[in-house]
Amino acid sequence: MTTKKTEPARAQGTRRAGGQARGYPSDLTDAQWQVIVPHLPAEVPGRRGRPRVWPARVIVEAILYVDRTGCAWRYLPADFPPWRTVYGYFAAWRDDGTLARLHDVLRAQVRAAAGRDPEPTAAVIDSQSVRAADTVPKATRGWDNAKKVNGRKRHIAVDAMGLLLTVVITAASVQDRDAARPLLWNLHRTCRRIRLIWADAVYTGKLTAWAATLKMTIQIVAKRQAHAFEVLPRRWVVERTFAWISKHRRTTATTNASRPATKP
Repeated sequence: MTTKKTEPARAQGTRRAGGQARGYPSDLTDAQWQVIVPHLPAEVPGRRGRPRVWPARVIVEAILYVDRTGCAWRYLPADFPPWRTVYGYFAAWRDDGTLARLHDVLRAQVRAAAGRDPEPTAAVIDSQSVRAADTVPKATRGWDNAKKVNGRKRHIAVDAMGLLLTVVITAASVQDRDAARPLLWNLHRTCRRIRLIWADAVYTGKLTAWAATLKMTIQIVAKRQAHAFEVLPRRWVVERTFAWISKHRRTTATTNASRPATKP
């Protein structure tokens, strides 16, 4: 006698009353899903003719679970699709630009809802050194002597609300001024209206003249008291963004981004 396998509850798309997916805090509400789904491709490129077995929503929720918890792909709970399936969709959406486009659309919507122009004209830049996981190759990690961190460094640019604009990942040993050039170059390519950049004193020097060639002005927001905690105008938003990022264990553990450093 054979027992018929039942499809996991997630594949059936069962939901809780009130729109919350049944399972994990990282799951999407119905309202959130309706915002995201128009920007996802109907199928993974290269898989033409094969019907989708798992709903796209369940795939997205599995990706969000990995991002939030930091677990390895193969450690996905059994009620999600097979990890190779989830990673296959993630890799395809990463490589074809789907995830980047989705992020940019959502950022524009948040800005518009706050009464701002969807396209920012100013940005804040900063960096953060993070200990790398043991899976990060030695060739892409380094020692940040100032922070006493062996790992990688994320260099980010955010808008005035703290919403992410672009990211460059380097070894932690790379100086902020050196990584700022590819960071600003990426910012110039993706956000053409950016003209003003707020930064801390570490970015002073030749970078200011180089940024001017991109029609960007770097304004240094310096500390008024040395060796003391101080909430600095404009710069505090990028520190808050680092705090947001740190809540997602995958980005904290690996500091692995889909937009690596590129030289202008």
